Amino acid sequence: MAQAQLPMNPETVDNPSEHKAWKWYDYFTFNVDHKVIGIQYLVLSFVFYLIGGLMAVVMRSELSTPDPDVIDPTLYNALLTNHGTIMIFLWIVPAAIGGFGNYLIPLMIGARDMAFPKLNALAFWLNPPAGLLILGSFFFGGAQAGWTAYPPLSEITANTAQSMWILAIVLVGTSSILGSVNFLVTLIKMRVPSMKLVDMPLFCWSMVATSVLALASTPVLAAGLVLLLFDINFGTAFFKPDEGGNLIIYQHLFWFYSHPAVYLMILPIFGIMSEVVPVHARKPIFGYKAIAYSSLAICIVGLFVWVHHMFTSGTPPWMRLFFTVSTLIVAVPTGVKIFSWVATLWGGKIRFTSAMLFAVGLLSMFVFGGISGVTLGTAAFDVHVHDTYYVVAHFHYVLFGGSVFGIYAAFYHWFPKMTGRMMNEGLGKLHFILTFIGTNLTFLPMHELGLQGMPRRVAMYDPAFTFINQICTVGAYLLAISVVPFIINLLWSWKRGDVAGDNPWNALTLEWTTNSPPIIENWEVLPVLRHGPYEYGMNGQSSEGAIETPEDAPVA
Repeated sequence: MAQAQLPMNPETVDNPSEHKAWKWYDYFTFNVDHKVIGIQYLVLSFVFYLIGGLMAVVMRSELSTPDPDVIDPTLYNALLTNHGTIMIFLWIVPAAIGGFGNYLIPLMIGARDMAFPKLNALAFWLNPPAGLLILGSFFFGGAQAGWTAYPPLSEITANTAQSMWILAIVLVGTSSILGSVNFLVTLIKMRVPSMKLVDMPLFCWSMVATSVLALASTPVLAAGLVLLLFDINFGTAFFKPDEGGNLIIYQHLFWFYSHPAVYLMILPIFGIMSEVVPVHARKPIFGYKAIAYSSLAICIVGLFVWVHHMFTSGTPPWMRLFFTVSTLIVAVPTGVKIFSWVATLWGGKIRFTSAMLFAVGLLSMFVFGGISGVTLGTAAFDVHVHDTYYVVAHFHYVLFGGSVFGIYAAFYHWFPKMTGRMMNEGLGKLHFILTFIGTNLTFLPMHELGLQGMPRRVAMYDPAFTFINQICTVGAYLLAISVVPFIINLLWSWKRGDVAGDNPWNALTLEWTTNSPPIIENWEVLPVLRHGPYEYGMNGQSSEGAIETPEDAPVA
């Protein structure tokens, strides 16, 4: 525990007035400060979000008519594959886990840095070459087998591009494994002595569950992809049925990771929700332990639901039944969180800030996406809508309406801590309105497309689906426009925003007890924990969240 109190740079102890802030060019170097690495993750992932979003706009433009009159179907396949890959592996996962996880975890537990700072920096710097490999694959035709890379299609189309795609995912997966080890050691060993496990903010609990899940599932995907790489380049036959291989084994290896990947993307967002909602509702979180333990329950049960993606792959009836039940069970701990957030909002002194609007928007979107997920987890229904636009609608409500809304909520909530400036609330509300309307306009009609039988992953379709596709395309354009006020808000507020102060939200977690932005070592003197992270109106705390002034150390 003593290690947690050692500063990263001893000079700050002898002369605390120096070395309190990094220069702008430090953010382009191999820097080991967790805050710098967190911001590096956020900026890089947002750049790839814009790239992946541009691919989506091009695809939706193509789908506005039944014929291939905007781009060639081969290019459409490449854009489809890499849009999904970028949005999952280079946007949501690195932003939610690498970005906010790295920036916030040491601050929330009173540590000066992560347990392994150099390993932390290495984990980030595996991501830029992964992104370059994916973008570079377009010079070789682009990977065209979808983000699932199912053989035999992935073994016979654009082999060089597909190999580059596989190497990129292996790099990102390695980054995820290194980061997960770092998070677990940091959370277990580097909390301030006054903080017990049950005193941790719920974002920390979500990162524990996320890290365990990543360590359990990511190596399985890496193994499957390496075997696929050997099939493509070295003449092996792991997944070639005509030479004794087995295609279904690949699907098991892929989905054993890739369904838990949904929880890798949403568990940190659940943690963000549990931080944003009580602060802006001015109420203690309802069911702290239930929310914390439900994250661990999702982590465990989430490893036993992957076969619901394979109900149409010759799955025997007993297996369909087992994984239908397990899929329905995993909805229970998620429901615990939903009801806890609603109970926290009930009767609260709600401040409809931009962060709170995105949090409430997330709540509605994720519930809707979760309901459609329950239907897809039921084998009798899934076999009828499998590989249709019903599936596309479901996972976009969960991942865009869930994860992306949560990332936006986190940006608005912690931007004052990162920069010392407030974001503009007018632009923030405009951003929310455009995003909320655009999301529903884009993805809600897709449920009807799926129920009518339109297959996904196609550039050409029956003209009977034209009108609904045009509605979805208009929604996609609106989503693209919605990013503009957010970018303007980020850049303007970073330079000209109102000075935030150390704790503009009057929050109670430890990150708000240090400077905004924090000094390099986070605190001059490590904070002392004297109350829980959500005790608004309890134990002498005002419902407005006032924190008594310490004599010699920050108190929370």
